Amino acid sequence: MTRVKICGLTREADVDAAVAAGTDAVGLIAGVTVDTPRDVSLERAAALEATVPPFVTTVLVTMPADAAEARERIDTVSPDAVQLHAADPQLVADLGDTAVDVLAVVDPTDPDIDAYAEAADALLVDSVDAEGGGGTGETHDWERTAAIVDSLSVPVVLAGGLTPENVAEAVTTVDPFAVDTASGVESSGGVKDHDAIRAFVEGATRPRGAV
Repeated sequence: MTRVKICGLTREADVDAAVAAGTDAVGLIAGVTVDTPRDVSLERAAALEATVPPFVTTVLVTMPADAAEARERIDTVSPDAVQLHAADPQLVADLGDTAVDVLAVVDPTDPDIDAYAEAADALLVDSVDAEGGGGTGETHDWERTAAIVDSLSVPVVLAGGLTPENVAEAVTTVDPFAVDTASGVESSGGVKDHDAIRAFVEGATRPRGAV
């Protein structure tokens, strides 16, 4: 069954709603160089991480300048995994000896996808902007991403413009390990719509062919 990550959580109530809906992972955005209403301080991310129950994965979403800064942020937040934006394959590889899983964010057209796949524990395929930040809320070529899933042995997470309305089709088309959404389940920037979270999880995990 496809896993689900709800990203960009800023409030305890939204973390609770994501967990109650059956999400597998929650994303906490801290230390990024792009302007987003979902960015919180590292200390706030650590406080939110502490509210997540066992068996739900916490993911620190960040844009460190180097491996040392990434390690400091991991130590502060204590996530189960770190998701790196705007990081080259070498930075991803440098974190391979940490105690957390390392997800590399790539654009589906990135020529270095194979290098990222070799360095990372998983790839998150997103519609990446010029700053490498992702989270654009735009979909990309799902057929291309499906080909990436078929060609790689590492888990592939599909992101980019996913909503309760299109996630079932995306899962059917791509067959990813997991799907990821942030703005697609929001009532306003950084504030989640709890009904939308439930609908997204249901759509992502619905048996193929079910209506």
